[in-house]
Amino acid sequence: MNTLIKKFFATDSQNWSLLISRLALGIVILPHGMQKALGSFGGYGLEGTLGAFTGMGMPLILGIMVILAEFVGAIGVILGAGTRFMAFSIFLTLGGAMFLGGHVERGFFMNWFGAQTGEGMEYFILVLGLALALMIGGGGKYSVDSAVTKLNP
Repeated sequence: MNTLIKKFFATDSQNWSLLISRLALGIVILPHGMQKALGSFGGYGLEGTLGAFTGMGMPLILGIMVILAEFVGAIGVILGAGTRFMAFSIFLTLGGAMFLGGHVERGFFMNWFGAQTGEGMEYFILVLGLALALMIGGGGKYSVDSAVTKLNP
């Protein structure tokens, strides 16, 4: 197997922390992706979400990439398949949302009591931290990445 590919999939196949981080990140992000891609959980679905994004001035291709990051990326993270890339796509997407979506300007805290004009950045900091840990460590225990590296020494 190519050395670069080995590095891409490399992970500590006994690491429980990476498994827990993977599941936490994927389980939190996937419903947001399902809202955007499928219309689940009261979401707009693919057409509605892309319409909303382009209506805000977002280029269509960027809207598609956001939906893919939150839907396919979350599934990949849960499975530990291409974990570093999938976590990176979530990192970029949610980092962009935090800075470009006005969350930094709203302060740290989420809008627990409806007193703010929107949500702060605490949720995003957690997501970015989990994604960064996976970008560094890979998929960990019970990941597709671990199985790929075992099959291709």
